[in-house]
Amino acid sequence: MEDGTPVTGFSLAVNANRRNQSGDWVEDTEWFNVSVWGRQAESVNQNLTKGRKIFVEGRLSTREYTSATGEVRQSLDVRAFRVIVLDRRDSNFEESQNDDEWSREGEATAPSTDSLKSTDAEPDDTVEELPW
Repeated sequence: MEDGTPVTGFSLAVNANRRNQSGDWVEDTEWFNVSVWGRQAESVNQNLTKGRKIFVEGRLSTREYTSATGEVRQSLDVRAFRVIVLDRRDSNFEESQNDDEWSREGEATAPSTDSLKSTDAEPDDTVEELPW
């Protein structure tokens, strides 16, 4: 950056499994361009390697660009506020404070799987209608 603020970027693949029309499992992959700024950018640049499982929290934005073939395309970009390593590889990441937070392995806590389980309960019909 012109003002000396460190910045780095990388592509992030997000995979989702689903069944196709014939009942076979297929994997869909979505790609996101991620930019990281400040001290966190330095940590990401020095320590993150291809294939690491990470959690990224940030602001989404779309942008249009023209491909090499002349097609106008859109991309979904993320300006990361926080990057957390999720896998168990040996690491010695530095942790910084506030919005330049870089979490070391093992310091992140995943949400409880109990809160993610679906239920067969009927929806609650006692909820009032929203005012808008």
